[in-house]
Amino acid sequence: CQRPGGARTDAPQAAKRPSRRAKHMLGLLRRRAASSPAASLQLFQCCYHRSSERLLPCRDQEVSYGLNWAIAARGVVVKDKVFYNLEPSELQKSGTAYAGICKIKLQCLYRQLMLHRCITWYLFLEHAERLSGTPLHVKGNVIGGFPEISGAQFAKLLKQVTFHLSSISSLYVQDGAIGSSAECDAKVRVISDNPSAIMSLSNILQKIPDRAISHDTCPLTIYVASSISTNVRNALGSGTQYANGVAVADIERSSLILCGKAFADSAMLKDALTALAAPILSARGGLPVPGWLLSSGGSIVLLFAPVEVIKSCSEIQDVLVSTDSGVVICSKQSSVLFPTKSRPPQLFTKPATVVVVSSDSTDALPLVSKLSPGQAAYHFLAGYEDGKFIPAYNRAPSPFDQLALANSLFLHLKKDKTPTYLINAKSSGKQIDGKDLMRLIELAQSNGMPDSTKPEDTRVAELKGKYRGFISSKFGKCLPEEFSF
Repeated sequence: CQRPGGARTDAPQAAKRPSRRAKHMLGLLRRRAASSPAASLQLFQCCYHRSSERLLPCRDQEVSYGLNWAIAARGVVVKDKVFYNLEPSELQKSGTAYAGICKIKLQCLYRQLMLHRCITWYLFLEHAERLSGTPLHVKGNVIGGFPEISGAQFAKLLKQVTFHLSSISSLYVQDGAIGSSAECDAKVRVISDNPSAIMSLSNILQKIPDRAISHDTCPLTIYVASSISTNVRNALGSGTQYANGVAVADIERSSLILCGKAFADSAMLKDALTALAAPILSARGGLPVPGWLLSSGGSIVLLFAPVEVIKSCSEIQDVLVSTDSGVVICSKQSSVLFPTKSRPPQLFTKPATVVVVSSDSTDALPLVSKLSPGQAAYHFLAGYEDGKFIPAYNRAPSPFDQLALANSLFLHLKKDKTPTYLINAKSSGKQIDGKDLMRLIELAQSNGMPDSTKPEDTRVAELKGKYRGFISSKFGKCLPEEFSF
């Protein structure tokens, strides 16, 4: 594998062009790897040794072969060169540019940037074009109403993508992770035909040491094929919704396919990666939940709230560890799923307080009240937002049953005896501002509040009836007996 521009690397220079016989063998291997990557891996190793036998020294051969074998195990056979774990400056030299910017515009922008060197090239490109609403298809049992894809469709698409990646001269490979805990994270390997995709995904993934993924038992794989949108439409069916690209995830295979410009849709990417990582994080002893970590007063608060409430309160955003939803609670520590630009990845202590935020304009819910673990799990499961219910405060795809997730949260709160509070984000029918919400959270952190319940009037009785009606219709009547309003 190589780094562009003569940058230092412990990997070897690219091999000289193989012989005609070696080319023929590699062509056969690429076709076989797309349909049966595991079966062709041993044959690929032998053939690639023969076609690249002029590589020196031997130690560099082992580094290069190891990476190529690992990629071949994912169905992609390296045709010529691999650029591995490039830094942003190196990606810039590789020609990072979003597909929607024409060459003329790039030349003009380059002249402008040369006049204003304080703005770096790669930061501009990162914001040059952002997509939203990219279709996401999911194979596997997920909650969230996302369109499904059959096993045959996914296999067909994966075969097309791996064949495409095996046919191009330059591959880009980047490793990262979801979650900042080395003991409870999900390692990710990106195999791409486009350096811009590597740039975009590098901003989403946590950084990990080189070769850390080689010791991982179940890494995720992201395949990026930015130039086969037409073939994707043939595999999934015609439709204008695929004009800019499409994403397809397979929970069982721990794989995500990004076609066209799908790599530029950061919101969709985070939803897909959260769903793919959840089973791995859970298997490693973590509790992945759709919440936020808030640092205030020298302690950590686990916050569950409607996304609209978080977006409307700048005072809350200022103290969030990450503005992206997604937290992993482990036995002794907690972490966020995705990094932020303002704060380096780090681990935190387990939350000292849990706050559940609901919105009720009828004032049936008190402004702030203390909850038992069963009550906290009940309100978390309902996700009430002024007449609407968003179970577990999550609209993204999830492989976990929401009731099972609420029960896991209940057991966690009960075991650790974590103080938990409910805050009503509305007062007298109006949304409270960020300062008042922050004041209520700080009041909850003091842990000195008595239990606060409203008298059972018609408003409270009506709201309880809404909760019961929704939860019974959604999850049945077999709730844990500790769950209550």
